Amino acid sequence: MPDSSTTSPSIPSDIAELQEKFTTNISKNQLQILPQLVATGLPGIEFLSEWLQQQRGTEPTIVGGAVYQALYQSELPAAKDFLDREFPTGIVPLTSSVGIDYTQLQQLLAQRNFQAADKLTNEKLCELAGADAVQRKWIYFTEVEQLPTIDLHTIDALWLFHSEGKFGFSVQREMWLGMSKNWDKLWPKIGWKEGNNWTRYPGSFTWDLTAPRGHLPLSNQLRGVRAISSLLSHPAWEK
Repeated sequence: MPDSSTTSPSIPSDIAELQEKFTTNISKNQLQILPQLVATGLPGIEFLSEWLQQQRGTEPTIVGGAVYQALYQSELPAAKDFLDREFPTGIVPLTSSVGIDYTQLQQLLAQRNFQAADKLTNEKLCELAGADAVQRKWIYFTEVEQLPTIDLHTIDALWLFHSEGKFGFSVQREMWLGMSKNWDKLWPKIGWKEGNNWTRYPGSFTWDLTAPRGHLPLSNQLRGVRAISSLLSHPAWEK
């Protein structure tokens, strides 16, 4: 494919300019340019495919996740063929230290079916915690510290890179620490509480990227804060 920094007869100058800006800009600006590239059709899809291919072997990034998302949602056959061939399981390694399969979670998040992904995330946490948690369908705070670091990283990365950096346990932890671990400040900031009223599940939660930062995944606060406190204090986030 032609160098994105030069204008070619096969690439209109405005598209070449977008490619140049995307290649040379910082992440925040890249996210703003991305929809414009997608709107150019096949030239933009081919450019983004090549860009994502060049990221192979490096740590996933917010921009990489957004590019993957754009290709995943594209109706152009070239995008689907590229992802099926080069990234059949996504850009996040689906690693587990206990043999748990995160393929369905990856697919739901790639589809941005955040409500179903949230439900499955809770199921995976219960699966990690053991048979008793699976049966009761929620985890005790005493079980949280036993959750494998590798698996928590996988779950968090899937949420983070399929939400342009808005969702995930690590995002919630960052906000929580930034508020000196004050839950009363955190709840309204992430949209879990308004005044004295808890946000009602599921209809009052926001299941798309218009949600507040840190809105997802959810944690049931009816049993208190000990479970989420243990989760956000897990050693996984210190590594």
